[in-house]
Amino acid sequence: MTTVLDSLREGFFMFWETLWALVLGFTLSGAVQAFVSRGEMQRALGDHRPRTIVKTSLLGMASSSCSYAASALAKSLFSRGADFTSAMVFMFASTNLVVELGIVLWLLLGWQFALAEFIGGAIMIALFVVLAPRVFPHAEVEAARARLDTGHGHQHGEPHGEQRGWRDRLRSKEGWADAAGYAVSDLTMLRRELVIGYLVAGVIAVAVPADVFTTLFVPGHGLLTDLENVVIGPLIAFVSFVCSIGNVPLAAALYEGGISFGGTVAFIFADLIAFPLVVIYGKFYGRRLATRLFLSFWLVMSTAGLLTDLLFRALGVGFPHRKAEIAMTRFAWDRTTVLNLVFLLVAAVVYWLYRQRDNGAYAKDPVCGMQVEKANPGAVSGDVYFCSDRCKDRYEKRLDAPTADAATDPVCGMTVDPATATSTVRDGVTYFFCCDGCRERFEATRV
Repeated sequence: MTTVLDSLREGFFMFWETLWALVLGFTLSGAVQAFVSRGEMQRALGDHRPRTIVKTSLLGMASSSCSYAASALAKSLFSRGADFTSAMVFMFASTNLVVELGIVLWLLLGWQFALAEFIGGAIMIALFVVLAPRVFPHAEVEAARARLDTGHGHQHGEPHGEQRGWRDRLRSKEGWADAAGYAVSDLTMLRRELVIGYLVAGVIAVAVPADVFTTLFVPGHGLLTDLENVVIGPLIAFVSFVCSIGNVPLAAALYEGGISFGGTVAFIFADLIAFPLVVIYGKFYGRRLATRLFLSFWLVMSTAGLLTDLLFRALGVGFPHRKAEIAMTRFAWDRTTVLNLVFLLVAAVVYWLYRQRDNGAYAKDPVCGMQVEKANPGAVSGDVYFCSDRCKDRYEKRLDAPTADAATDPVCGMTVDPATATSTVRDGVTYFFCCDGCRERFEATRV
């Protein structure tokens, strides 16, 4: 019991150490998503020339999102004519070259890892751009595009607010309400990843014996250790099922356990090859292309981790010390506490703005809680909008399952009792709602 409590305490104080950074990161991410045009993103990804790749990377950084949503957006851009290599670079950047990730890396692991995120990310993208034309035949890429056109051929209108310039939206309450909507929805979408990441990191930091890490990471063998660690880092990410920012506390626990600097960097980059995402790639692009994606991602992530490690050594950049404890496991009246209190007030303001937003242009994914533009969703089922096909599939499985005991409100995602919930019938399907407000919003919504 003591080990369990110590693990929970370790995980909680890792969260406490990074709370203000999470609020800041999600707020900045929401603002950028609200003010950067999706149409501009799509127009920018027409080829994979160096200038296009740089612009694509910047746009990816601007559209910070979880790995599942990033994969869905990359798929949508590709199906609408974007270059395949650029679409994958966009996916890299939107999950690995983002502000909130860098801040949390700095707090839990040190500034060196925050710097490595951007330097290693650039190396990873450059390696992929060189590798992709040699690994993904043009015929297979176009066959994958045709597959998407067949399976997801619906087209949508211009995203909400795109008719107005970003300067006008920046000065409007509506624009900031949309930004708050993205911030709150992103946090809702990633809550599971964050909880799992902090809990698993707490368990690893407290309960896993040191000799397990010694066996796993084979320390003391020079370049052999470096090579083994950058290969095994992504493999751990593949089997851990934790992606996006949720893998940072887990990375901190692994680094404390003895994995090399380069192995940790490779692990952080490898959120895009977590097993559920590899399955999704198969559904999007077919198994052959998905297998090539998985292997090429693994290769460039491992190589980028190794090259970043070697580059830092050559430049004399010292690696962070391995801490006896990742975060101080007690409360104190210090900078972290002050920042957390300030940013909890910021979070309250963001939530208030979120409640003021125009619901007509957006829907809430009933599975993950992400805010979805109705004009540009990741997937649609009937009158319900989703961030990705993964969420759509999970939702439809719920509808197919027996619903005698419970149902899911398709507007807010709440679990309701069909015996007492308000309901409506559409296309022969009965939908249940937590309140009349959700039912009315559902009935007013049409694709």
